[in-house]
Amino acid sequence: MIVGIVGMPGSGKTTAASFFKELGCAVIRFGDITEEILKERGLEVNEKNERMIREQIRKEYGMDAYAKLNKNKIDGFLSEGKVVVIDGLYSWEEYLYMRENYGDRFVVLHVYASPRTRYKRLKNRPVRPLSEEEAWERDKAEIEKLNKAGPIAMADYVIINENAIDTLKGKVEEFFKNVVESGE
Repeated sequence: MIVGIVGMPGSGKTTAASFFKELGCAVIRFGDITEEILKERGLEVNEKNERMIREQIRKEYGMDAYAKLNKNKIDGFLSEGKVVVIDGLYSWEEYLYMRENYGDRFVVLHVYASPRTRYKRLKNRPVRPLSEEEAWERDKAEIEKLNKAGPIAMADYVIINENAIDTLKGKVEEFFKNVVESGE
């Protein structure tokens, strides 16, 4: 099974993915490709540079670029019998690519938090903090340029993440038990 985690910045996707990792799942963070390219080019990891690289990658490889570029990793983990969790499935085209290549083995989990909650988290996070204005601009860019709304709208499951981190952990564990382990 492949669980693609979707959600807007600051919703808790990466935190949810870390809980899946604790449960023994293989986690692939699509955004790692962006950070690897930034490091290769000697560029600072920040919102402006990340956006530039994300847009360059998609211009070069297509809007399903991150799914294509991670396919070998996904297939490798599946061949080992692992549950694969994708942290940060973004575009509609990535969603379609995953559906076309993995069919019913692919489910989408939307981790939702309100803009107010997300912007507060993004402002206070220790790595790559964003001001409210930067968070708003990122939201707009991801919806308008990365076709992010489609996978969110088509999510098979939703976890509401407005509370403490322990609440999110409990919801991920419940999802794992009820969906992943049961094969639903």
